[in-house]
Amino acid sequence: MDFATALGSLFTPEGREDPYPAYDVLRAHAPAFLAPDERWYVTTNALTNRLLRDPRMRLADAGDYDQFWPDWRQNRGVASVVLSMLQTNPPDHTRVRRAAAATFTARRVAAMRDVIAGQAEDLVKAMPAAADFMTAFAYPLPIGVICALLGVPAGDRAWFRQRAADLTVVLEPISTVEEMDRADAAGRDLEDYLTGLIAQRQRAPQDDLTSALVEAGADGTLTGEELLANLVLLLVAGFETTANLLGTGLHLLLEHPAHADRLRADPELAPAFVEEILRYDSPVQLTSRFTTEPVELGDGVTAPAGAGLTMMLGAANRDPARYPDPHRFDPDREGVQPVSFGGGAHYCLGAPLARLEAQVAFPLLLTMLPRLAVAGAPVRRDRLTLRGFATLPVTTG
Repeated sequence: MDFATALGSLFTPEGREDPYPAYDVLRAHAPAFLAPDERWYVTTNALTNRLLRDPRMRLADAGDYDQFWPDWRQNRGVASVVLSMLQTNPPDHTRVRRAAAATFTARRVAAMRDVIAGQAEDLVKAMPAAADFMTAFAYPLPIGVICALLGVPAGDRAWFRQRAADLTVVLEPISTVEEMDRADAAGRDLEDYLTGLIAQRQRAPQDDLTSALVEAGADGTLTGEELLANLVLLLVAGFETTANLLGTGLHLLLEHPAHADRLRADPELAPAFVEEILRYDSPVQLTSRFTTEPVELGDGVTAPAGAGLTMMLGAANRDPARYPDPHRFDPDREGVQPVSFGGGAHYCLGAPLARLEAQVAFPLLLTMLPRLAVAGAPVRRDRLTLRGFATLPVTTG
């Protein structure tokens, strides 16, 4: 596969099914290169790590969208992402992130362990003998957990899955008109629902994340628009990537039964297993930035001010310069620090919760369902940025 073919393959369904051969070709070509679409693509672990933490990097924010897409606010799926902390820069990002971090605390996340275990056990007990793992477990668990955190009633949780799936297409580098229309409808549904939830918490605060964020809005830390957008972000981002992590991780474990047996026998191995799963097949494959001034990319190559950079997180996680024999799944690998959740000021706020859910879920699944097995070819979602399965057929007995 030559360089041009490798790059082009990432924009085809076949190439997105397994992008790693293309990543290898692109990484061998250069740590960073300027593509025909006038974007720079970053392929190595060292450069990705450096750029994620470089203060000369910024995200495309509302002001940028105003320039190239004046009516972007009319698509409420796009608006909910662009107006959230996911797509803001300092000083607004600093202020909003601080408010969210003050509510989404390590204590609050750690306190969810029993909730996660209880919900996971209930889902396992309800799983039929033949099931789609994504429908029966991988989506319901993180939906239930983030909804419990936000204070969403249990009866409303199933309603969120399709809307969140429809909305996340706005994070992809390519999409169809129909997909963007569904993202708009999903954004409107979620905004309407969460506006009602905010009003309830304003009248009667509870011990949940929504109430804490409403309080931050009441003291002027967050605007009403920011409060709503970030609640949508927490709800959607709070389960989409975790569902991908759970599906990918279970598939890897069932493909490697010796590793599954070890984890079943010793649940304390779960943190190392989860880190290697995140490295081996990242649920988030790409993230983008813009330069605020010229930035040296190595080998005498400099990206000018205003350049757009796409960092290939999946390629960085399998960089042989950082991880020997990178295409081997090895939970005993030392020093694993995947870039799957980004880095620097925009490091994913929900990363500890996603890790905790996976660390609880995998040993529990393997011990409660010792005969769990893949029962047919899984189907991947046709996505590049958010990588995961649409279906993963399993049998439990």
